[in-house]
Amino acid sequence: MNIIDYLPEIEEIVDKALSEDLGHGDVTTDALIPSNKQVKASIISKSKGILAGMEICKLVFLKVDPFIKFTIVIGDGILIQPGTTMATIEGAAQSILKAERTALNFLQHLSGIATVTSQYVEAVKGLRTQILDTRKTIPGLRTLEKYAVATGGGKNHRFHLGETILIKDNHIALLRQQGLGINDIVMKARSRAPTGIKVEIETTDPEDAFEASKAGADIIMLDNMNLDEMCRAVKLINHRAIVEASGGVNLDNVRSIAETGVDWISIGALTHSARALDISLELEI
Repeated sequence: MNIIDYLPEIEEIVDKALSEDLGHGDVTTDALIPSNKQVKASIISKSKGILAGMEICKLVFLKVDPFIKFTIVIGDGILIQPGTTMATIEGAAQSILKAERTALNFLQHLSGIATVTSQYVEAVKGLRTQILDTRKTIPGLRTLEKYAVATGGGKNHRFHLGETILIKDNHIALLRQQGLGINDIVMKARSRAPTGIKVEIETTDPEDAFEASKAGADIIMLDNMNLDEMCRAVKLINHRAIVEASGGVNLDNVRSIAETGVDWISIGALTHSARALDISLELEI
């Protein structure tokens, strides 16, 4: 995922974040810090993790003050240690103080996502299974969060509802009321799918997964199945579709899930539960 391709959307996100924090000014900085005061600062890691969001961090500072000199020392995707300097900043003290919190919020949050993603990727190292994200993202931040997943070595699942047909449990429940089985549902979706759109269906037992594969589903999600059920489903599908495992995944069991032979493991916790990396801005006084 190339973050530059999403620059207009990212600028809009940054503008909204700055408006939220600076929309009514910064009465503390304006009251206490002279407007002509120039300083140097560094962005420093206080914990170990994968860095993500440096360009967004830089954008925040330049939006506040285009005359700030922001130098990236370490780029995204690099493993950082406590005490690592990732960037240096020179410019008006007022501007740096006003941009600080918003910039660090982005950097800490995205680095946390990249870090936890890298842990899952490392846990399945040597196997062909790929780690994927989900749509369980903070509203308005999906592009940035999915970028962070990619930075951590994960893969992006669909970005929005128009990207893939994904038939979930509530869709199936409504369609079963009409007397449709898994085969009927997949075939209906296939017949109505726009050109180039893949069809995925969520299944809860190996038999439904097998039926979905015979009906021509492109991707079959194994939802909250145990390891034995996953193994059986993978054998029944027999490479007729991409097999995705989802539900109840954690760092303790992700390798065992990958060893069942699934192609993908999708994990909502990559984005909805990632702990922010501890990063600070320190002035040179």
